[in-house]
Amino acid sequence: MRRTKTVVALAATVLLALTGCDTAKNKAGEIVSSATAAVASAAQEKMNEVKDGVNATGDVRAGATSTDGDRTVAEITATNPKDKTADYTIMVTFRDADGNLLDAVVLNIDGVEPGRSKTGTARSNRTLSGATKAEITQALRH
Repeated sequence: MRRTKTVVALAATVLLALTGCDTAKNKAGEIVSSATAAVASAAQEKMNEVKDGVNATGDVRAGATSTDGDRTVAEITATNPKDKTADYTIMVTFRDADGNLLDAVVLNIDGVEPGRSKTGTARSNRTLSGATKAEITQALRH
């Protein structure tokens, strides 16, 4: 009987510990999601500061991601189809293999001459793990 009580008590302790780990894991996930949403919101606010910008998402493309130190980076190319030099402000999002938002950054590529292309590097705000993809969420030519 004493042995049974000990096994039951041990099982209950393990169950509580596992439940606590799941709770901590869920809480950590919520914090990361909240922080990621805040970064995306800040990036959108920065995009909203651009005056007289026109939608230029079609002028911009994102290259494959790679790592540079502890950050994820992607080369972004802006091609100016207009007849005067333009600056580009670009929101780049980094997403995981399932399409979940991991990070968002705003990149400026200035002085793109007519009919020419120029590149810049989008760099994540924090360390990202796993396979990631960079996407152009918004691009403004001004």
